[in-house]
Amino acid sequence: MARITASVYTSHVPAIGAALDLGKTQEPYWQPLFAGYEFSKRWMKENRPDVVFLVYNDHATAFSLDIIPTFAIGTAASYEPADEGWGPRPVPRVVGHPELAAHIAQSVIQDDFDLTIVNRMDVDHGLTVPLSLMCGQPDAWPCPVIPFAVNVVQYPVPSGRRCFHLGRAIRKAIESYDDDLKVQIWGTGGMSHQLQGPRAGLINAEWDKRFLDRLIEDPAGLADVPHIDYVREAGSEGIELVMWLIARGAMSDRAPRLRHRFYHVPASNTAVGHLILENT
Repeated sequence: MARITASVYTSHVPAIGAALDLGKTQEPYWQPLFAGYEFSKRWMKENRPDVVFLVYNDHATAFSLDIIPTFAIGTAASYEPADEGWGPRPVPRVVGHPELAAHIAQSVIQDDFDLTIVNRMDVDHGLTVPLSLMCGQPDAWPCPVIPFAVNVVQYPVPSGRRCFHLGRAIRKAIESYDDDLKVQIWGTGGMSHQLQGPRAGLINAEWDKRFLDRLIEDPAGLADVPHIDYVREAGSEGIELVMWLIARGAMSDRAPRLRHRFYHVPASNTAVGHLILENT
């Protein structure tokens, strides 16, 4: 059967993608951030999965404010990098895994989670920046990717608890797939940041680091944190962190093995957090 071997958590700041694409990774501002992912790139090469299930949020490229699915799973054979207003990123197209994606959709919907099935879409920095951070700048991404988009842009957004339990349903779905596949599940977005209003530029390092602690040690308790706490403590865009709970919920109920932890401020106007957890 297929199995989840590890989970990866990372911010997906668009300016990180621009720094990579424009060759700025060794500039004094950016070098400390990219140094925090050197271990991760080595780990990825040594632990290459057969499939990555990547949880992210679309930034009004695949979905406009006309249609906003709460949870959307990509079932296509491939996905092009999106043009977000300044041209597509110069990164490889994303190859999908339609068979596993369709199986997960079938299983999760039968477990009473309503998913939107997407057979064609472009993918923006929310998905491509994490791939670049973990895989560098290859001619092709090292494995197929199943995009899983979560609405954390327009309220109402899903609760942390619903995201955590969705992760468990995704684990069940993957483990019921017949092929012997190694799957990684990635949760992206965050950490604390606010892009508008009087608190624009807010970063709460203490709250962020406590979130990382609890994500490792007490994910079920962390899932009970209400939306207002994210907004008050981590800023209006800090709500993206509920997506990390999908990845954590998909992990084994046993305590995970922490392989890497990194936190850095600033990257653009955002705090960057990163974890790699392996199933034991």
